[in-house]
Amino acid sequence: MSNRGFDLADRVAARRDAALYRDLAPVDRVAERSYFAPDPGVGLPVLDGRQHLVFASNNYLGLTQHDRVQEAASQAAEVVGTGAGSSRLVTGDTLVHRDLEMQLSEVNGTDRALAFSSGYAANVGTIAALSPDVVFSDELNHASIVDGCRLSGADVVVYDHCDADSLREELTHRAETHPATESWLVVTDSVSSMDGTVAPLGAICDAAEAFGAWVMVDEAHATGLYDHGGGIVQREGLADRVHVQMGTLSKALASQGGYVAGSEALVEYLVNTARSFVFSTGLAPPAAAAASEALHITRHGECRDRLWSNVAHLRAGLVDLGYHVWGDSQILPVVVGDRVDALALAEAVRERGVVAPAIRPPTVPEGTSRLRVVPMATHSKADIETCIEAFRAAGEEVGLL
Repeated sequence: MSNRGFDLADRVAARRDAALYRDLAPVDRVAERSYFAPDPGVGLPVLDGRQHLVFASNNYLGLTQHDRVQEAASQAAEVVGTGAGSSRLVTGDTLVHRDLEMQLSEVNGTDRALAFSSGYAANVGTIAALSPDVVFSDELNHASIVDGCRLSGADVVVYDHCDADSLREELTHRAETHPATESWLVVTDSVSSMDGTVAPLGAICDAAEAFGAWVMVDEAHATGLYDHGGGIVQREGLADRVHVQMGTLSKALASQGGYVAGSEALVEYLVNTARSFVFSTGLAPPAAAAASEALHITRHGECRDRLWSNVAHLRAGLVDLGYHVWGDSQILPVVVGDRVDALALAEAVRERGVVAPAIRPPTVPEGTSRLRVVPMATHSKADIETCIEAFRAAGEEVGLL
């Protein structure tokens, strides 16, 4: 009898041999300090006895532990329920969802916003629903954008990372070789999750407008961190030039889910055609309420200023040590190059009480393995200094400094 199954043990072994294996690392809390546990597999985690400083989280503003955010989630669970119970097109559309979407539309300067169960679902569902003939995609766009392009059936034209001139060249070539009746969508992350680079959105809009293309911007790593709780689109004053603004609730907004903001017509269309919205249970009410309160805090509080102060402090310290630090945002990739060196540095840093995991190919290109270092607004100045000292001692130990 033929065996038409899958030898998964061999596949896992191959990943180990190629230094590509990853495992889970359970923690006791999502905050700037946590106790970790080795991956137990099917068993229950047993936490280590030592607490570590976390410089690897997307909880940029540290709001997961904020009392107002937790209280908002608790009240929503008590009053509305712990889960939406169904698709929002059935009975899962609650007042909590509508309050969140109203705030998101205000922050993004759009007619409406629509919350999805995840940022991944927002990207995949939106791009597939728009079904463009052509997508012009930044070469380092997030996997959810890549998968949305695949599901849409569009021709995908990749342009150089954060390079508006490269985009314009690709737009020009396509215009010269294909019918003017095609629908075009330009898609980019505003902040690259692994490189920390910021896309030149103004120049991208200029290039797209010259050819009548729509622009979609993924603000996952910018949502909540810039002007009045917005992203790079708001910082650059481009809300009226970006047709589709996408963001997440699971990073700076300390919750779960994603959203799309844009015109009334866009949201109505997605409500009716985005399969990841139509066929998913609605965002859990406590998650929606937590994100709504977090958004209110970042719009009116000082946490954003504390984050950027910590970013400047940590970047300066790492550069002064001699590390090569990329990016123009809160994401500080300490680029080592060799994957083995990156793993060794991450382990040596961890031994000194700081968690900043190594990022290796295929997540990043060969020769650019790095530690993705991210401070939070809730880190103290002493925490930042502890991180810098850990990188100094670890770098000397493994021979990188």
